[in-house]
Amino acid sequence: MVHSSSDEAYVIDLCDVILGETALRQHRFPWLQGDPGSDGRTRMLPVDAYYPDHQLVIEYRERQHDEPVPFFDRRQTVSGVTRGAQRRLYDERRDVEIPQRGLTLIVVRPRELVCDQRQRLRRDHERDLVHLQKLLAARYSTDAA
Repeated sequence: MVHSSSDEAYVIDLCDVILGETALRQHRFPWLQGDPGSDGRTRMLPVDAYYPDHQLVIEYRERQHDEPVPFFDRRQTVSGVTRGAQRRLYDERRDVEIPQRGLTLIVVRPRELVCDQRQRLRRDHERDLVHLQKLLAARYSTDAA
């Protein structure tokens, strides 16, 4: 579960305002599966935000999704690869499978909002709202954006 004070929650809260719909957070689709665990079973992968009325998924991908971050990446996973490699694999899986199911996927990165050099959000509500409105309008046609 995502802590309500996390950057992800902050970004999704802003998207909720723009879209006029409250996202289903950490939503799991039965067709979006992770790799089998030691018991041979797969688990459904969560998406950060799903907006059923808009048929839209929003993923907030912090810097560990785009660059190596040893603190996050060193752990081995059930897939037999490092957490960083698994994260890339699962991101690619989302990138392919979500649009194949007729849903729009929008990926938001910290550098697309107001952030510092280390890609930590400054949480400038008004400016971030404007940036997200432009991002959603450019990638998704909706009257709300």
